[in-house]
Amino acid sequence: MRAAGVVAMVLVFGLATTASAEITSGPQVGDPVGPITVTKVTGNPDDGVADGRTLCYRCKTGAKPVVMIFARTADEKLAKLLKKIEEEIEEHQDDKLMGFVNMIGADAESLEKASADFVAKHGIKRLAFVVPEDAENGPPDFKIAPDADLTVVCYKEGKVKANHAFAKGGLTDEKIDAVVEASCSLVE
Repeated sequence: MRAAGVVAMVLVFGLATTASAEITSGPQVGDPVGPITVTKVTGNPDDGVADGRTLCYRCKTGAKPVVMIFARTADEKLAKLLKKIEEEIEEHQDDKLMGFVNMIGADAESLEKASADFVAKHGIKRLAFVVPEDAENGPPDFKIAPDADLTVVCYKEGKVKANHAFAKGGLTDEKIDAVVEASCSLVE
């Protein structure tokens, strides 16, 4: 009986851990991607947008295939993901694959500084870093979950093709590969 109780506890804990790792955040597959007013901080000098400019980045991307990221934490896992996405953007230049990172959190000014530092430290070149007008969680109609540390929305022609959301610490190497695969499928 005691062993069965331990097994049951392990199973319940395992299920709770799995359930907490799955987060619904951001526009879902099939949803349209609406406008998003942001201030470009740094990155992607070839996008024609000057650092410090406020604009609708979604409007700028038009029908192009885009990897749109909302990140609360700029850590080494995010850097690894972004490097792989940059490789895909480089490889699919002819397909006009592009991406941008929305840094979100409590304070726009500190997000801007953290973004600039992160881009400089990790040599990010092909992804623009922006801060949304609503810096805490992004635009309300995007429904970025407060418990999502990272939300990745892959869209083309204004429609979501893939969505991945992770709690803090939930981005693993396998999940990085899944996100990169989703970004590649935008150009197939």
